[in-house]
Amino acid sequence: MGLAQTPLALTLGDPAGIGPDITLLAYAARACEDIPPFVLLGDEAVLAARADALGLSVPLATVTDANEALDIFGDALPVLPIEIAGNVVAGRPDLAAMPAVEQSIEDAVSLVRDGAARAVVTNPISKSLLYQVGFTFPGHTEFLAALANGRGSDTPLLPVMMLAAGPFRVVPVTIHIPLVDVPTTLTKELLLATIRTTDKDLRRFFGLARPRLAVTGLNPHAGEDGSLGREEIDIITPAIESARAEGLDVTGPHPADTLFHDAARQHYNAALCMYHDQALVPFKTLAFEEGVNVTLGLPFVRTSPDHGTAFDIAGTGKANPRSLIEALRLADTMTRNSGA
Repeated sequence: MGLAQTPLALTLGDPAGIGPDITLLAYAARACEDIPPFVLLGDEAVLAARADALGLSVPLATVTDANEALDIFGDALPVLPIEIAGNVVAGRPDLAAMPAVEQSIEDAVSLVRDGAARAVVTNPISKSLLYQVGFTFPGHTEFLAALANGRGSDTPLLPVMMLAAGPFRVVPVTIHIPLVDVPTTLTKELLLATIRTTDKDLRRFFGLARPRLAVTGLNPHAGEDGSLGREEIDIITPAIESARAEGLDVTGPHPADTLFHDAARQHYNAALCMYHDQALVPFKTLAFEEGVNVTLGLPFVRTSPDHGTAFDIAGTGKANPRSLIEALRLADTMTRNSGA
C-alpha cells in the first residue's frame, strides 16, 4: 500500500486543552469541507466526554490498525487507543496525562516511519507541563527531530520550523531560546543550513522549482552598515553570499520592519528571520486563524495548528478548528507533492 492510501496520524495533544475540541470540530466539518482521512492517537472516552460538553454528535470508533481508518472515516472518527492516566477535565491540565501526550507523538512518528500513516499532525501541547515530568526538549520541533534521529540516522537532523498560510511563509532561524542567547547562537553555519533546508523542502513538498528566500537582519534597520550591530556584516551577509554561490535565490539582509507588508510579501516565497518573535509576531498578526506550523528537515511530513492549548476556552465551544483543518489539508498536500 502506498502512502497516498494511508491516513494522517493526528496526535492527542494535551487532553485538557482544545485538542479534543478542534479534533471533533475538524471531523464534523467534513460535511461541508474537504478533510483528508486521519486517525487520532488518543482516548475515545475523552473525545466522547468533550463531544457531550460541546453538544456535538460525532460518532467514534476504536481501531486496532491505522489502515482501518480509511474504511470507517466516512462514518466515524477513528481512534487508535492510548490510555490516559488521571482525570481529564477540560481546562484543568493534569501532570498524570503527560506520559500519554508524549506517547501519542512517539506512536504517530512510528506509524509514519513504518508506512502505516502518511504524515504526523500534532495537536497543541503544554511544554511547561511536560517539563515538569522530565521532557527535555524545547518543543515539538526538537522532539520530532530526536525521534527521527533515533531511527538509525547517522547524520543529526536540523529541524526547521516554518509557519505557513497559503503563499505566506516564515522561518525563525533560532527558535525556542531566550532572546539574550540569540546573538551567540546565530552563526553563519546555522543560517546557511537553515537556508538550504528551507530551499530543499519548499521544492520537495511545496512544488516550487526555485524558491525565493528573503533573509532579515538581526538588528534594527539591518544594522545600518554596522552602526547598530555587526551580525549582518559578520554572519548574515556571508551566509547569504554562500547560499547564492550554491545557486539559491536568496536576498537580504532586509530590515524586518519593512518585510511583511502586502507589497513586500510578493517578492519572496519564505522569509527567514533571526529569532522566534521576529517571525511569529507578523505571521500571527496576519494569519492567526489559518496558520499552520510545519517542521522542515525531517524524513517525514509534520504539520500542526499554529496556536497553543488554550486551556481557558477548552470545552466551552469557543475553539476554532480552522488552523487544525488547514494543518490536515497541508499535510495531505505536502505528501502528495512529494510523490509519496
